[in-house]
Amino acid sequence: MKSFRADYVFPVYADPVKNGIVTVDDAGKIISVTDSNNPPPDGGPIEQLSGIITPGFINAHCHTELSHLKDKIKTGGGLVSFIKDIQTVRGADQQLVNDAIEKADNDMYDNGIVAVGDISNTNHSIPVKTKSKLYYHTFVETFGFLPQNAEDVFNKAINVLNEFKPLPVSITPHAPYSVSKELFKLIRKHSEIGHNLISIHNQECEDENKFYRYKLGGFLDLYKHFGIDIEYFKPQARNSMQSIIPLLTNKQKVLLVHNTCTNLKDIYFIKRFDRKINWCFCPKANLYIEGKLPKIELFVDQGFNITLGTDSLASNDKLCLLSEMRTIQQKFPAISTARLIQWGTLNGAEFLGIDDEKGSLEAGKTPGLNLITGLDGFKITPESKVRRLI
Repeated sequence: MKSFRADYVFPVYADPVKNGIVTVDDAGKIISVTDSNNPPPDGGPIEQLSGIITPGFINAHCHTELSHLKDKIKTGGGLVSFIKDIQTVRGADQQLVNDAIEKADNDMYDNGIVAVGDISNTNHSIPVKTKSKLYYHTFVETFGFLPQNAEDVFNKAINVLNEFKPLPVSITPHAPYSVSKELFKLIRKHSEIGHNLISIHNQECEDENKFYRYKLGGFLDLYKHFGIDIEYFKPQARNSMQSIIPLLTNKQKVLLVHNTCTNLKDIYFIKRFDRKINWCFCPKANLYIEGKLPKIELFVDQGFNITLGTDSLASNDKLCLLSEMRTIQQKFPAISTARLIQWGTLNGAEFLGIDDEKGSLEAGKTPGLNLITGLDGFKITPESKVRRLI
């Protein structure tokens, strides 16, 4: 057994423990969480640490198969430009792609991440995921805004999904502006009969809402750029999220990712529907692409599960949840470190359905242990770092 003592231990499911001691067995299973007045019963050596101990992080939204695009796409160009650039530079030597996925996997491990909700359009990440120390749930992402292509797109997604099995995997829509109503319905039908988590990009820019409300804005140029005839599409007179929520299943948990332009009316709209909605924020990617952050304070204490993600290295300089927490706290200082840690651990584990093993420091779990140093009290600073303990 190993024991670690730190200034504070954050079990997440309970209040922080001052001068806390975490004891684990050789497999990383939590034996106990105590304080210095109640040392572990085995009486073995205790490693003394400065900082706070937390569970391993859960990266609820990533695209490891885009890892070879690091530093390839300019910042601040907006989502429409970003999508065009991705399609232009995405193609690369397969070995380069594979090596970048493996490096991303190793980097996330080193950054204290223990589980990942990973978006995939191909089977490229299977070899890495099969041997990884991390838990992955793969979301096979569908694109198809033309109604007549819905069945073909869905069947291709089923083929990719079958390649990933028996790894945890599901089929998901990409975004409101890239999935037709017909394709949404096929995914919903598939989700009614088995376990099929959903993770959908939501309201990343104002143009997405403009397109759905008025059929105006930058997405018209995007469809023209890709030669997609959207004559059939009629403006919905409401935001994109409000338009697609009725098309989503109420049988599965749904993760709405980014939410850069989601407003309070949208949040209240969701409350009127019987949907298992979770939110995910990837603030560094939002700044990279759009130069703006979601109004995260609007989502706090609304009764929803909030998680954190890194997005991809095409839109970020590192895959590190502590960096995402720092970015949020710099803009929203009222959001406490304890709350951010819950978003980045237990909440992500609950969405992925692995909270029986990960997400909190409870006896019997194997959540991993992180040490966060360089804090100012409990505030995350530019000097704060994370180190994996187990």
